[in-house]
Amino acid sequence: MKGDLKKKIVKEIKVDLDKCIGCRACELACSAFHARPKYSSTNPARSRIRVVVDDLNDVYVPIRAGDYTPAECNGRHTYTIDGKEYSECSFCGVSCPARDLFKEPDSGLPLKCDMCESDPPLEEPMCVQVCRCDALTYEEREEEAGQEEVKREEIEVGLESLADKYGLENILDAVARMSKDKKGEGERSKPY
Repeated sequence: MKGDLKKKIVKEIKVDLDKCIGCRACELACSAFHARPKYSSTNPARSRIRVVVDDLNDVYVPIRAGDYTPAECNGRHTYTIDGKEYSECSFCGVSCPARDLFKEPDSGLPLKCDMCESDPPLEEPMCVQVCRCDALTYEEREEEAGQEEVKREEIEVGLESLADKYGLENILDAVARMSKDKKGEGERSKPY
């Protein structure tokens, strides 16, 4: 029955390029929110939003991190904006092997925008809260859900990235060694 379809909340950050001034406050706020511990540091390389900048033509494009993909895309289209050509990669939010954008600088694991999910939840993601020129706006809308969507956990995305880089067999061997080492530590620390 059509009336029995479940509803889902779709969260979206909209970008108005005519309003973005390239201040990069969104990058700093995002990196501070995701720092460990929270707000302890800022590092735009850890931000889940990046502003592609063309200072000469006064063009600023905020791009949010999307899903991880294990392979480079084959789309090599170019876009012309105000007479300057940009590669398709310039506006892509995917973390992929072709570039270091949207990868954690220390581990190389992919980053993905999580809309600043936290407990208690924020009214709006941090990038939207700090955008003083209203180039970023947050919307929630209700849609009918199709088949139940499987939300991939962050750990699954990270493991997939490591498996692509080092091979699944090497990852499983490392986990087995770590598990054995931890088990041995636990036995040694038992009081006799």
